[in-house]
Amino acid sequence: MSNYIFLIGTIAVIHLLACISPGPDFLLAVKNSITYSRKTGSWTAVGFGLGMAVHISYCLAGLALIISQSILIFNALKLLGAAYLLYLGMQSLLAKGHRGHRLDLDCPEKNNDISPLKAVSMGFLTNVLNPKATLFMLGLFTVVILPGTPAVVLALASLIIVADTVFWFILVAHLFTRRRIRAVYQRTQALSHRFFGGLLIILGLKIAFAKK
Repeated sequence: MSNYIFLIGTIAVIHLLACISPGPDFLLAVKNSITYSRKTGSWTAVGFGLGMAVHISYCLAGLALIISQSILIFNALKLLGAAYLLYLGMQSLLAKGHRGHRLDLDCPEKNNDISPLKAVSMGFLTNVLNPKATLFMLGLFTVVILPGTPAVVLALASLIIVADTVFWFILVAHLFTRRRIRAVYQRTQALSHRFFGGLLIILGLKIAFAKK
């Protein structure tokens, strides 16, 4: 039993470190939080969690091995993820700077916010179409989690992975919606749109041209 406790702890730490590492999820979480609201950033985090649930599901079903061995399937997944990041980046680049419109820092959720469903879907698609998440989960389930691991341990590890994802990015949403940070964003709104849009496009191009 102690071995399984150590295994679960190892999974929790490895996955949390992966969440903390900057990537498409982190970038979208920050963008949605400071562009819209803390609430939207939190709903985006829920979308990331749902995306991780999909990755976990196909790993448990053994599909991750098929994806890793099929160049066609992997490249299709990679290009879909890259295309979605490019789409988000272009949206951000083309967004208006809202000159003359000041954000209400005391009640940011009323400033042209998007619906929870849209925020969740953005988070879900960004995560589930990220080939790096596929490879990470493949490595986790083939290297760290050994065959024969009891179902209850797998279930607990899966819940921890999803919870890690959601709670970490909710924390990101809270940090990046603090009054001082939103005040800086208010003064540099147009530049922020271009900055985040440019980073999303760079990430999309990097994924599109990355070798397996």
